[in-house]
Amino acid sequence: MLRDITIGQYYPAKSILHKLDPRAKVMITLAYLISLFLFKSFLGYAVVTLFLFGMIRISRIPFRFIVKGLRTVVILLVFTAVFNILWTPGIPVFEWRFIRISEQGIRTGIFMSMRLIYLILGSSLLTLTTTPNQLTDAFESLMSPLKVFKVPVHDFAMMMSLALRFIPILIEEANRIISAQSARGADFEEGNLFKRMRAMISILVPLLVSVAKRSDDLAMAMEARCYRGGDTRTKMKPLNYQRADTLAFGVCGVYLAVLIVFNRFVW
Repeated sequence: MLRDITIGQYYPAKSILHKLDPRAKVMITLAYLISLFLFKSFLGYAVVTLFLFGMIRISRIPFRFIVKGLRTVVILLVFTAVFNILWTPGIPVFEWRFIRISEQGIRTGIFMSMRLIYLILGSSLLTLTTTPNQLTDAFESLMSPLKVFKVPVHDFAMMMSLALRFIPILIEEANRIISAQSARGADFEEGNLFKRMRAMISILVPLLVSVAKRSDDLAMAMEARCYRGGDTRTKMKPLNYQRADTLAFGVCGVYLAVLIVFNRFVW
């Protein structure tokens, strides 16, 4: 399951999305995530689906690679759907003892599951088309107004960058530990849920030790190089908006306008 995590990874490709300014991609992604909660109809989901699949097609990232990340949240998706179906009041369509399923519950369960899926796919598309360094520069630039309130913007951006960088490293380390434990006879696929969770302890303990060691090594390396964050640091690749970024904002604006119109006047 750990091999299926795609969020936090970067997928190199030659596409328009990869060339966009990271600040534009962050703001458009934020607008997309907010738009997921602006509608309550299947027509709204159709608009979001067309926009999302269009962005995936433009990114030139294999659709199978992006969808692979959903395997890690299957349990969360099932729990969300079941919880909403069983606990949402409304017109009953099925009743048996204490189980009561309503028409509104089925509708809410489907909508919430789809929102969660689209949220994960949209967030993954941002990290797959943007390097950690670009994300760091984007967050630092977008949060720069907070410097007026003495907020250490550079430190927050650096922490985000390090967290994103560690995700693929930790996944690779976890896969190495799984392979080593499997060679010793450990089984992580068979048995009930509790047995598999107990077997995960043999992975988590050495993984936490590895995380602590890597963190200490990174801190020592930054201190040995006299790293000091702040406004005095220069950038090798300064961020500049291009014509493609303006076009991307325009496409995002049209998407939001169509979604609002369909949600308010058509449905």
